[in-house]
Amino acid sequence: MNKILEVKDIHFQYDKEGDVKQLDGVYFALEKGEWVSIIGKNGSGKSTTARMIDGLLEASSGSILIDGQELTVDNVWELRKKIGMVFQNPDNQFVGATVEDDVAFGMENQGVPREEMMERVDDALKQVNMLDFKKKEPARLSGGQKQRVAIAGIIALRPEIIILDEATSMLDPTGRSEIMAVIHEIKDKYKLTVLSITHDLEEAASSDRVLVMSQGKIMRDARPEALFASGDDMIEMGLDVPFSSNLMQDLDMTEEGYLTEEALIEKLLGKLK
Repeated sequence: MNKILEVKDIHFQYDKEGDVKQLDGVYFALEKGEWVSIIGKNGSGKSTTARMIDGLLEASSGSILIDGQELTVDNVWELRKKIGMVFQNPDNQFVGATVEDDVAFGMENQGVPREEMMERVDDALKQVNMLDFKKKEPARLSGGQKQRVAIAGIIALRPEIIILDEATSMLDPTGRSEIMAVIHEIKDKYKLTVLSITHDLEEAASSDRVLVMSQGKIMRDARPEALFASGDDMIEMGLDVPFSSNLMQDLDMTEEGYLTEEALIEKLLGKLK
């Protein structure tokens, strides 16, 4: 086992005097190269967990280990270089006057030599099919294009872990699908580890594992096919049931186990032949 990230018994609350804990003993670990999704209702602690890992919030107790090193106030800036975070609204990440400037910004802060920096900018934009837009103003891009640029800015930094904090929730289904395809391709090329905070169950279905959060705790840690196959369990945890699971129930196909929408379509087309 080669753990790149370990979250150990993390506790946190915004109101120190209140009774509500945003995180109440969170524990999980990610192996290098894994894609793990965290799902749960609003307020369950998903995004707070992501911000803890990125060092944006400090836990009241517990520890976070990144590539074997415990995250502390002394090394947070160094360990943060291993993590790239893509937020829900790409506009919140733009700081440059042009796409090129924006992708270069993080590397400038890290002191990457200019020649190497420009090579990385072009390579990152090429990876997300945005090289032709590098002289454009970010404000003139579509939502999907902006998110591609935000991802380019992250991969140019060469992190080991990418955290997606509802990174596709503002996109239409086509844009969402395109962005996820780009991230899967980049993950495989650079052997990245991905932690995805998402409401999209189809998105989570392509993960290696899914963590279910509720009231600041991890309630389930399972492979998506095992988790989504039981609609009753999903409802009991206050979650929606994937569309394909509902359809399979209506078609009396539950013996097939869980299938994504794409896999279900292929299965149904096969039965028609």
